[in-house]
Amino acid sequence: MDREEVTEFLGQVPLLQCLPSSSIRRIADAVLVKRYEPGGYVAREGDPVDGLYIILDGQAEVSAPANTEEENRPDYVLNKYDYFGYGTNSSVHQVNVIAVSKLTCFVLPNQYGHLLQPKTIWNAEETPENHSLLEQILHLEPLEVDIFRGFTLPGAPTFRQALAAASKTVDCLKAVHSLHAIFLIAGDKNLPIIYQVHRARDGTSFATRKVEAKQKGLVIFTLIASFQKDESGFEHQAAIMPDVPPPEELLNLEEIRERRLTDPRFPMQYRNSAAKKKFVPWPIEMRFCEDSASQHKPSLNYWFRARGKLSDDPALHRCVVAYASDLLYSGVSLNPHREKGLKTYSLSLDHSIWFHKPVKADDWLLYVIDSPSAHGGRGFVTGRMFNRQGELVMSLTQEALIRRAKTPGQTSQTPRPKL
Repeated sequence: MDREEVTEFLGQVPLLQCLPSSSIRRIADAVLVKRYEPGGYVAREGDPVDGLYIILDGQAEVSAPANTEEENRPDYVLNKYDYFGYGTNSSVHQVNVIAVSKLTCFVLPNQYGHLLQPKTIWNAEETPENHSLLEQILHLEPLEVDIFRGFTLPGAPTFRQALAAASKTVDCLKAVHSLHAIFLIAGDKNLPIIYQVHRARDGTSFATRKVEAKQKGLVIFTLIASFQKDESGFEHQAAIMPDVPPPEELLNLEEIRERRLTDPRFPMQYRNSAAKKKFVPWPIEMRFCEDSASQHKPSLNYWFRARGKLSDDPALHRCVVAYASDLLYSGVSLNPHREKGLKTYSLSLDHSIWFHKPVKADDWLLYVIDSPSAHGGRGFVTGRMFNRQGELVMSLTQEALIRRAKTPGQTSQTPRPKL
């Protein structure tokens, strides 16, 4: 097997899938190959643990120590992708492992054990504090295989990290190409979210994952994501990037806010009130292509990119653009209805994304949003994302609940399931 084949195999081992892709590639360089004949001992009770064993081909039987009572002997068989020698509190093997058939194993020697304990799920060497705030927001705590816990950081916009959880249960050579999320109940940003990943399918070219996000034992939303191994094929692009100013010629949100605070055309009361409000910069830098006179059109164009440095894990970059896609998206369906004093209430109902090409979330991307329809308390929006070369990298759709906000005299109710 060549290095790429070893990397692909290791990427399908559940234990390793929550590691950064860079760690898996380094493990691929470090593993040794060991072969055993039927009946041969792979590990003997009492022998030193010399590394992590991962079965590449064949079967092995695990047998309990000799002094275990017969009725309590938990013998079982290890198959392809199974492993042993990791996570034990002992420096010696507690059981015998015997080859049932011709057996081939990858062995990661103990001196490379640190590769199994990265700083984060996205970066092996550096902590999230050294990177973009987005990388901290998208960090998940693996609780066990296919179960993760996520938190909303203080001062950060609420984000559901289901795509990150799904991505960390898939071969690192497969990238998400589509996702479909349904929002069921409004979540509580002050509580952690538990992400349970279900492995719907693992094929040679494609993998499918279903993720349930839970709080207080309730599923607050679900996500279906499909992943594909890179391959060549037919190509065309009919979509044309709009002719808009480059981001270097546009103001970011902080600069727009500063101008409004000092613009004498705005009432002093408004400027004083705005200055007193706590301003927390978003982890996404945005630069709008149209001025405020266009805010009543059912469309919006703006450039965006992640603030700060991102690790080079391709899955992270796709998770970041998925995060960015929902910040202002559904609000565009409210633009034609905005008027002075109007207060509104909105919640995402469902959200779909198709990834067409590789994307770098810390480079400028143009987000083109249109709202072709609003009816029955629901607003519908479509979106396209282009890189600076004019390549269409993503297409998106979303439907959201859009309502007038309740007046103080109306009864306020806890958001209920919408499906």
